[in-house]
Amino acid sequence: MKLTGRIIFKLFSYRPTYSQCGEDVIIGHLLRMFKKDKISYLDIGTNHPKIFNNTYLFYINGGTGICVEPNPVLCKKIASQRRRDTCLNVGISTLTSASMDFYRMDVDTLSTFSKGDAEKLQNSGNYKIMDTIKVPVININELMRNHFETAPDLVSIDVEDWNEDIVKSIDFTIRPLIFCVETLAFGNTSLGKKIDSIKQHFVDNGYIIYADTFINTIFIDKKMSNDI
Repeated sequence: MKLTGRIIFKLFSYRPTYSQCGEDVIIGHLLRMFKKDKISYLDIGTNHPKIFNNTYLFYINGGTGICVEPNPVLCKKIASQRRRDTCLNVGISTLTSASMDFYRMDVDTLSTFSKGDAEKLQNSGNYKIMDTIKVPVININELMRNHFETAPDLVSIDVEDWNEDIVKSIDFTIRPLIFCVETLAFGNTSLGKKIDSIKQHFVDNGYIIYADTFINTIFIDKKMSNDI
């Protein structure tokens, strides 16, 4: 390919990504096939408003949604940088408790509601529990019913070792078009163990696996996939 051809190719084929492994680009491709432009989303475990984020690309393209972030410092940052979105300073839980202990780690992405996981990380010598705070929790189905008139187009779930429990608590009579879920268990290397039970649960409930970046798996509603 000539130099001018390479330049044109780079200019017109470039797709910005804010996700860890380009998941937002894959989802964007899907949404274009469904002829969806400005979408609604539910981002559970948003963490940073932009970096390694599965919904920011859709925000800057006019989409709006709900960001769920239990860390109050990060929640304020999300609210200031994504003003059209609603950021809820809560956690997602399958329990009925009004609030739970949230363990803030020295690496924000590893903060967790699991005391055992937090202590395990600290005992490894690689991480530290910075503090523990009480955070309100809510059920995912209640959240979707209360904050969306219809199911959101996209649900992104990344909550450090609680992904499986949350997925298995979903009422699939509420049917988002696309789910992007972290299906890789945390480990000290990038070659961790895949949580196959999450993938099987989606398949059992009428979703198909569209793509897998090893860290995250993207699922689409099987009924809607017939329109692709």
